[in-house]
Amino acid sequence: MSLRKRIASLAICGTLVLGSINFAFADGARVVTIGVNNSPEQRATILKYFGVNENEVVVLEVNNQEERKYLEGVASEAQLGKKTYSCAYVEPTKAGSGINVKTANLTWLTSSMVASTLSTAGLTDADVVVASTFPVSGTGALTGIMKAFEDSTGKPLEEEKKELASEELIITGSLGEDIGADKATGIVNDIKTEIIKNNTSDTIQIADTINNITNNYNVTLTPEQQKQLEDLMAKIAKQDYDYNQMKDTLNGIKETVNEKLDELGEGVNQGFFDSIKNWFSGIGDWFAGLFGGNEDKDLGILGSTDDSVLGENAIIDATDKDAINLPSSEEVEGFFAKIWNWFTGLFNSDNSNKVEDNNTTPSSKEESNSGSTEDSSVDSLEQNSTVDENVQPDSSVENEPQDNENTNDSSNLDNLNTLDSNSSNEETIN
Repeated sequence: MSLRKRIASLAICGTLVLGSINFAFADGARVVTIGVNNSPEQRATILKYFGVNENEVVVLEVNNQEERKYLEGVASEAQLGKKTYSCAYVEPTKAGSGINVKTANLTWLTSSMVASTLSTAGLTDADVVVASTFPVSGTGALTGIMKAFEDSTGKPLEEEKKELASEELIITGSLGEDIGADKATGIVNDIKTEIIKNNTSDTIQIADTINNITNNYNVTLTPEQQKQLEDLMAKIAKQDYDYNQMKDTLNGIKETVNEKLDELGEGVNQGFFDSIKNWFSGIGDWFAGLFGGNEDKDLGILGSTDDSVLGENAIIDATDKDAINLPSSEEVEGFFAKIWNWFTGLFNSDNSNKVEDNNTTPSSKEESNSGSTEDSSVDSLEQNSTVDENVQPDSSVENEPQDNENTNDSSNLDNLNTLDSNSSNEETIN
């Protein structure tokens, strides 16, 4: 064997080995946590929503006792609940990616709130999906995410930071009940950003920072809310947070919150230079959309979710709006199947017409000629439309009557109502 061939062989072998290592790492780094009180059917639904098979990821269970370890003392009994249904899917990402979050059926928390809280816990770069098969508060989600992140990286988070994250979650959520979840998230995130960026530790400076930020949001805090934020930020100021590692996440949360508030007509008061910066940023986004937009954006595990699994009434939120209401793989396949059948139907229609012409008797030709051209065109259109209507996203139910589908939808709705009824008998479900 020549030297050139040997080098080529070694290069190919090296590529294959490295590729195998990368795939093994990716699979090992993905961790799913399941609320222990989910039924086998709910567990299967969650995994389907995440777009994973159980043998492809590490699956851990989270119980209410684990939640209480970090939330007891800062959350009420009603917020703690007695059962855990929240599930999480976590995958660490490359440096600089920030924390990207998608939530499904969380009623008390938003994706931005979760992302901000996770930055306090010590997470820097990760994709996170939090979901439940039916609406829950979501207070138990944080414990599952932290547990999944620790398992996926093999590095434990600092206990004090995890406790601070839990405290921040409850304070932000409670504040959100009064002023709205987005405003509450923006306020806490912006205050935290200023405290960490400027290494602020003086209590008077912390109070001034809180006042300045809340004024920007046109919010007046109660004395109790003011004291809670001052105490929280004083604790955060004592930690060894690296602003350079956190800034991508903190700035991303700020942009997401501001965008949502602008849509609601509750925009944040900004300084002159911030306004100029946002204006140029908007121009850049416009040009980006003009020339292809984010069609090829890699959403990571946020893009593998199937929102249709949880039903039409599922509450979906994400720090990246491109991750909301993504089509399922069945819908994508069904779309292309329809195109293919329409295309082939054109040729099949032509061929069938030719066969009919060849087999037509002289008398039938005369009858055909006496008929209008319009009638034959209508018949051809009806034939082609029938092909389209019979194509379903899932070939296994291709010829299933429509009535069955409606029955199933009704049955699913009844099941959901039953779950909601059962959950109301318990204290808040997490």
